[in-house]
Amino acid sequence: MTTPIQRRQLIGTVVSDKMTKTVVVVVNRTVSHPKYGKQYTRSTRLSAHDENGQYHTGDRVVIEETRPLSRTKRWRVIKKL
Repeated sequence: MTTPIQRRQLIGTVVSDKMTKTVVVVVNRTVSHPKYGKQYTRSTRLSAHDENGQYHTGDRVVIEETRPLSRTKRWRVIKKL
């Protein structure tokens, strides 16, 4: 019996829902400057699969890593927070 695959999950905000079955999610993370130690935020825009088109701009969502679904999509939306 095999164990289920543990996939990466991230929390982000939907910033675009104009594509069919795809939403763009911005994921913010805090990083520390290597020399000065100051904390600042970096953001990443990820395309995520939304099969039913139920997530819209402004929604906080959980996305999960998955197999490549297209040239840019490697994530899918799991749930709305």
